[in-house]
This record gives sequence, structure tokens and C-alpha cells, in this order.
Amino acid sequence: MEKSTLQRTRVKMCGTTRLEDALAAVDSGVDALGFIFYRKSLRCISRDAAYQIIQQLPPFVDRVAVFVDASMAELVSTAERGFSFVQLHGTESADYCRQIRQKLPLHGIIKAFRVGEKSCIDEFTPYNDCVDAFLLDTFVKGARGGTGEIFDWSIIERLKLQRPVILAGGLSPENVAGAIAAVHPYAVDINSGVESQPGVKNHARLRELLRSVYHATIA
Repeated sequence: MEKSTLQRTRVKMCGTTRLEDALAAVDSGVDALGFIFYRKSLRCISRDAAYQIIQQLPPFVDRVAVFVDASMAELVSTAERGFSFVQLHGTESADYCRQIRQKLPLHGIIKAFRVGEKSCIDEFTPYNDCVDAFLLDTFVKGARGGTGEIFDWSIIERLKLQRPVILAGGLSPENVAGAIAAVHPYAVDINSGVESQPGVKNHARLRELLRSVYHATIA
């Protein structure tokens, strides 16, 4: 998936739980912040806590509400208060995605897929006309994401995906440049690779990763 030489790789930081981390991410150049509303996640945040953070963010930073098989009522009531994107990590159908678009004035919908050797294009095709990007995470049995593990990036080329790719799965300051060179994703999604502990970001590693993304993009 070749990108234009004028297109820089966007960066989304997921698992935001603290205002100081959100502001550090924005200062470092992050384009979007993800807030996880999945109770089983180590980085789950309450709606009230998330709203308090997003109200203090500057302009031009996208707010992404992350769900796993949430009811439509729960998703709408959460995302309608200041979020620009929703990101879906469960078994949500294409029809479910279409319903979201009818109910919310969002900038876009991101559908996440856990990628492994058995991944095939048929998993993605039904979503081509109803989501704006595919987020590719590592397949780990029993996990919905945030595992800190990478997958075989060569799988992406054979999938011939029709929507922009957001690459996730174990990205860190040490490997993000290689990931960008190998995959040429539209964006990267970072989380555990810039943390001191789940939900607490390491600001030095965050800045280091953003520098790596910048240099990989202009190289």
C-alpha cells in the first residue's frame, strides 16, 4: 500500500486515561486520542473521566471512542458527547456500522481486525462501503487488543485491503520506523509500547516514538 511522498503517517495514541498523558501526546504531535469503553480492558475509562479530558483538548485533535460489542444505545449515548470517531474491536457487523453512521454525525468509523496466518480478504470485504479505515492488530486467542505483540506484517500485502490501514500491535520507539517502511500504513496506533504500566504513558518514550515516525515518514 504505497503512500504519497507528501503524506505523513498519522499517529493515534490509544488507552488514554489521564489528562497529563493526553496533553503530552498532543504536544508530541499525536493526531488522535483513543478512549477505551470496554470494562475488561486494563485501560478502560469511565465516560465522565473521558469527557473531562476531551473538554480540555485543543482543536484539531480527534477523539476516538473505542468499543467491543457494545449495544447501539450505549455506543450512541457515549460517542455523541464530543467524539469524532468510533473504533470497533468486537464482532460488530457491517449493518451495525451502517446504523452508527445513520445515528451519529461522526468523522468516521474504524473497524479493528485481529490479523494472523488465517486472515483472508473475505473478513474485510463486507465493510468496504461502511467504514473509513481498517485497524490491524495482532491475533492473540482470547484477547481483543492491547497485547503488545506484533504480527507478520507481510500478511497485509496479500490481503489487498480497500480501506486505509491503521497499523497496531506492539508498536514501540524501537520498531515503528521498520513498521512504516514495511507496511506504509495511513496511520499507526500506539499503546503499550509507550507505557510505564497499563493506562500510564511514558512521556519520554512517547516523544521518542513520534520522532521515529517523523524521520521514517520524511526518509
